[in-house]
Amino acid sequence: MDLDQTISEIHAKILSALHDASTLEAVEAARIEALGRKGKLSEISKTFGKLAPDERKRIGALLNSVKQDLEARIEARQAALESAALDARLDSEWVDLTAPAPGPRPGSLHPVTQVQREIEQLFVSMGFTVLDGPEVETEHYNFDALNIPADHPARDMQDTFWLKDGRLLRTHTSPVQVRGLEKLGPPLKMIAPGRAFRNEEVDPSHEHTFYQLEGMMVDREVSVAHLIYFMKTLLSAIFHRDVTVRLRPGYFPFVEPGFELDIQCLICSGKGCPVCKQSGWVELLPCGLVNPAVLRHSGVDPEQWNGFAFGLGLTRLAMMRYGVDDIRLFLSGDLRFLRQF
Repeated sequence: MDLDQTISEIHAKILSALHDASTLEAVEAARIEALGRKGKLSEISKTFGKLAPDERKRIGALLNSVKQDLEARIEARQAALESAALDARLDSEWVDLTAPAPGPRPGSLHPVTQVQREIEQLFVSMGFTVLDGPEVETEHYNFDALNIPADHPARDMQDTFWLKDGRLLRTHTSPVQVRGLEKLGPPLKMIAPGRAFRNEEVDPSHEHTFYQLEGMMVDREVSVAHLIYFMKTLLSAIFHRDVTVRLRPGYFPFVEPGFELDIQCLICSGKGCPVCKQSGWVELLPCGLVNPAVLRHSGVDPEQWNGFAFGLGLTRLAMMRYGVDDIRLFLSGDLRFLRQF
């Protein structure tokens, strides 16, 4: 095969490849095949030393003509593909400059805050007052006034964050009971939502920082029936459906008698999961009648007044309400999680 025919065939092959090329990568591959350092036309140039002077001049002119034509066509094909890609991008990323700006993305309340506000509204509608108390507490209000003296075994049940000045981060919201009675006196119906802190090992159902809601009613002739009524009203309002609960004896120094109100786990429907520790039940509402010793510490005569008290885990309630299987998500600050509520 003579060089003229070889060059013509290479020329035709590259032109066909350029015509079919739909990407810049394909165009570049055709360029390298023909014009690259080891390309087919470059290999022909290396054979010029074997040609006669007249033949070398003629083939050289033909080769240069083909190279110039291919370079021009490659450049044109690249420009066409780049223009098409830009047009497609402009179409897909088109922005209406006359449209109003979207503005800042609206936020939302934290799921625990949403549940807390619902409960506050419910109890306020039943005549309760919403009280608050300090998160940095004294030993007196956090333990002593709640019938938990220094040698009481109940202190071992609450791993406390102690501060250097002898104060502590409150382990529950129960101190607000005493502060509320001291300030307002009986009769009193109050709830106290807020943060509590315990030096716990963190897992799917335990956190070192969590939210509780304390509730108390002190009046004359308050009974367990009053307690059960308010607890049933609370649960039906929060879950908007029937839930399975159980009331069992429980020990808490600040109530006597004391009860544990458990709710059947709504994550696993009672079958067992990490949230309920495979038991099918979640402790939700420790409660009972106020211990007379607590009333005395609060300056209230237990011969004249009595009442009930309960402590609700707001964070756990939010887990049950929204089907969240890991308590750590609530403090994670992950916007992907929080934007779901």
